Amino acid sequence: MPAKEKKEKMDASTEDRIKAAARTVFTRKGYHATKIRDIAAEADINLSLVNYYFRSKEKLFQFVMAEVIDKLLNTVAGVLNNEQLSLQQQVEQVADQYITMLLANPDFPLFMVNEIFSGSDELLKGERKNAIFHSHFFKQLGALQKQGKLSIQPLHLLMNIIGFVVMPFLARPLLERQKIVKAGEFKILMEERKKLIPMWIKGMIK
Repeated sequence: MPAKEKKEKMDASTEDRIKAAARTVFTRKGYHATKIRDIAAEADINLSLVNYYFRSKEKLFQFVMAEVIDKLLNTVAGVLNNEQLSLQQQVEQVADQYITMLLANPDFPLFMVNEIFSGSDELLKGERKNAIFHSHFFKQLGALQKQGKLSIQPLHLLMNIIGFVVMPFLARPLLERQKIVKAGEFKILMEERKKLIPMWIKGMIK
């Protein structure tokens, strides 16, 4: 392998390790309590390498958060703006894809909660806000409300979907520590929840 290609491969591998470590440490300790040395220790690399690739904790945090937010919100926004899907199909797909993503990345909900309570508006900046709150999904709900088939504010339905999906992942550590739910059982419950959430949401619409 040529030296240049080998270096690029090592660079990509090192960056991935740093980003993965940063996600873990920021989630566990929060932004303010996290030190660059914590991330270096988690990644098992030299402190100077973290500074070389990302310059500062602030830049690393922004990079990781942008990646996390894009991964989560792009999935949801894509479904909510798909005009080929019925309202019920949109709810089914949001529940399915969101739960699938969180099962693969269980630390994301706490990561997002920490960001919200830190005072950041990054989650709903610019086009992200429009992609959700001016989506085809919300237009469908508005039409149902005018027809008298939806007696509640459309925002309630979106908040319910988010709550139904996210809350179990936030509660998971406590449930598992208290042995209310075993590690293997949680995934089974979440797979069941993919089918239950659309049923619960459907029940809120006449």
